[in-house]
This record gives sequence, C-alpha cells and structure tokens, in this order.
Amino acid sequence: MYYLIISYFYLFETKRIMFTNKNIKQIESQELTPEKVETQVNAFEEGFPPMELIEPATPQNGITILSEDEETRYITTFGNSLSSGLNTIKFVPASGAASRMFKDLYTFLESGEETEFIKLFIERLKHFAFYPQLAEINSSEDKKELIRTLLSDENGLGYGNKPKGLLLFHKYKNKSRTPFEEHLVEAASYCAGSNGFANLHFTISPEHHESFTQLFNEVKSEYEKRFGLKFHVTFSYQHPSTDTVAVDKNNKPFTTPEGNLVFRPGGHGALIRNLNELETDMIFIKNIDNVTTDRLKHETKKYKKAIAGLLVNLRNKVYAYLEKLDKPNASSDEELLKTIENFIKKELFIRFDNNFTTNDERIQFYKNKLNRPIRICGMVKNQGEPGGGPFWAKNPDGTISLQIVEKAQIDLENPQQNELFKQSTHFNPVDIICTSKNYKGVKFNLSEYIDPKTGFISTKSIQGEEVKALELPGLWNGAMSNWNTVFVEVPAETFTPVKTVNDLLRSEHQQ
Repeated sequence: MYYLIISYFYLFETKRIMFTNKNIKQIESQELTPEKVETQVNAFEEGFPPMELIEPATPQNGITILSEDEETRYITTFGNSLSSGLNTIKFVPASGAASRMFKDLYTFLESGEETEFIKLFIERLKHFAFYPQLAEINSSEDKKELIRTLLSDENGLGYGNKPKGLLLFHKYKNKSRTPFEEHLVEAASYCAGSNGFANLHFTISPEHHESFTQLFNEVKSEYEKRFGLKFHVTFSYQHPSTDTVAVDKNNKPFTTPEGNLVFRPGGHGALIRNLNELETDMIFIKNIDNVTTDRLKHETKKYKKAIAGLLVNLRNKVYAYLEKLDKPNASSDEELLKTIENFIKKELFIRFDNNFTTNDERIQFYKNKLNRPIRICGMVKNQGEPGGGPFWAKNPDGTISLQIVEKAQIDLENPQQNELFKQSTHFNPVDIICTSKNYKGVKFNLSEYIDPKTGFISTKSIQGEEVKALELPGLWNGAMSNWNTVFVEVPAETFTPVKTVNDLLRSEHQQ
C-alpha cells in the first residue's frame, strides 16, 4: 500500500534520478518505488510553504471552556454511548530507545562535570521508582558507576536502550509501574466498553515487541482482576514505506561509502497510517510519557470522559445533518441550510464566505465540510513547555479553521506572523479524541485528509556529514489538517510529560 506517500508529495514534479541496481533493490525493500523516492527528493528542492496564521485561538475565541454542568452532561452522554455499544480504543505513540531522556547523564559520563541536574539526580536517587532494582545490582557510592549501571545493558538495567514505555516511572506501596502499565490503568477508567473489554494500541519499534508482550503477559491478570474487565492490547510498527530518503546539501540522494541510500523514519506523521488501520468508532490519543500516579488520575479521567461526550454530541449532530442533506427537498429548506451553516461556523469553527451561486453548490460545500473525521484536542495554558499551538489558520481552499501549528511551520521572519505566534496562550499536549467513521458507518480513509504542504525539512548528521531529512506532515498538525477540529481547555494537571529523568522527581510522579 503506497497511497500515503503519494498523497504527501504529489505536489512536486519529479526529476529523473539515475539509481543503481543496488539502490533500486534497496528502495523496493522499503516498499517504495524509484518514482516515489524521486518525488521525495524534489520535495527538498521545492520546500514547504509556511502556514498562514490569522490569529491565535484563545478562550472564547476558538478554545472552548466547559462549565461544570457541561462536564457532567457530557460525561453522562459518553457513559450512555459506551453502554449502547460505542467501540473505543486508546492509541499510544510509544517511543524508541529513551536515550534522550538520559542525555544529561550521558554528558556527565563523558565530561565528568557535575551540573545542578546531576547533583539533583544523585541527591534524590532513592526517590526514583527504579532505585531498588539499581541498588540490587550496584550499591557503589561512585556516581559514574551508578549511572553506568542504570544506562548500560551489560550487567545493568539497560535504561539507555529501553523505550520509555518499559521504564519504571512510579513507585507504589507494593510495586512500581511502567508507563505501559499506567496506560492500562487509565484505559480501564474510560475505554471499557459494554463487552467488558478495554482496547489499547501501541506503536513500537520491532526490537522492543517481545519485551512489551512479555510485560503485558506478566501484569495482564493482575489488572484485569483489579478492574473487573479484559484488556485487548495490540502493537504495530512504523511502516518502512513511510521512511524518507536523506539528501546532501545539494539535494542529491545521500549515499554511504558502500553506495547505499540512507532512509530515515518520516517522523510521527507516518503514524497516520497506523491510525488508519484501526477498526473502531472513537480513538483516544495520548503520548507514552504523559502519565501520572493514581493520586492525580481523577482529573484526567474526568476530562477524558467529558471531551469524549462532547465528541459524541458533535458527531451525532453531524450525522443527523448529513442525513437531512441527502434528502431530495434539502435544497428548498432554507431554515435547515441556515441551521447547518450556523453549526459549521459556531460549533465546528470553520469560517467561510457564503458566495454560493446555487443551493446545490451550497449543499455540496456543507457535505464536504461535515463528512470528515472530527477531533477534539485538549489545550493547556502555555507554561513554557514545547509543543504545537492552537491557531486560526488559512486553508488551501480559502476557508479558515482551527489548526495545531508547530513553530517550524511559521515564517517567523514575517513580523506580523511572528507577533501572532507570540500571542498564543495555550499549547497542544497531544491529548486528542477523534472519530474514524462517517455517517453511513464506513471508515474514513485518513490519507485523504492530509495537507501535503505541511511537511518539514530538518538537518541531521550521518557519519559526521550534514544531511537533510524529510519529515512527513505531523500526526496532530499536517496529517490531520483537513479534519474538523475543536479545542477544549483542560487543566494543566492532566499534562505530566517526562522528557528528562529528573522530571520523575516532580510531585505528579511521586506518591
């Protein structure tokens, strides 16, 4: 299946590249074709246009603030939908090796410089959930020896090469938990359907599949007994066909001394294909490291259910309107058309001019805007954390809608755009709930809702040489650009990421 790569880069006219037979075999092993690789190379030459910001989305202007009554009502709506057979799944983009989480520790091993970060790490070492395991292997007071034991595979815990999902994050009275386990616990509170199953899907690296499966088998019965349900957990990998070729500074395919092309993962936007393969009604999306302890899970559970209920409410309205638009007399029902126009503008946050020559044209426009995936994105107040921001942005068809926009997508040298970017008050913590089926019960083909103009070009180093890498439109920005998007403010307590090992010392990760 190659359609995703085609949709990402169809805008670029390809120029013929002479690949060796060895290159062609390598390309085919990636489930690609020479033509598709040529299209990728041309994307480097063409570049990507910046996103045109109209204004930041702010509370009451694009970011919805739920009242207590609304929270209660939507939680009830979601609960009733689950009881009626709504099928849900939790989708967790899990990391590869967690080496970036330990970057400061690796720097210390190389330089020996004892920074404040290292002092805090050593001073509070016993507060980490992994400390008992570490102490069993090495009780030395030598700081470097302790850190080597933590990170190294050889006679150590091997944390430098394990994925975040398998590291011990939280310490409880009788045991410690990994993020993988915390996601199971969370899912039990809002993903359990009327059939008694809680469904989860993790995207992982192939080399870690056995370890994830082993951990699940070890803890499955314990959590199922505790919550009185069954867990259905599945895994997938990033597809080779979503990898992109690296180029040199002259935009020529980079080759190793052995004459091999270099392919790199296309970024988290490649996971839209994994998401597309899920058979379900509603999908919760949350990063692997955004978990907290049981002590603070209440707010997360509440807002997940409330936002899911809001999504059910919007979805049901969309379905009802599309069914009415399918009826023969729809074009003569001015009251219906005005109601739908108001819904699209006020509840789906799409701005457009009413320049329709006929009602048939108007109905077609409404159908096009309504019949697409819906996502509700939690937004937290910006407190300096990195992440995409919520904005009103201009779309290729001239409409204006809500978009999650990354800093790299903006022309910051444009004073007006730079100022709009600075005015943003919130950011996206990757807290998303979305629909995956249309009003006729048919699954959307998510590749049809990607904006191919929203990719990224970044600089990397391979064998000491600078190369350019192509990242596909991001999973929660460009890859979902043509979805219907609603932003809801959620409490900062629901966002508890772990980017460095010392983040585990924050109160939200301590009991």
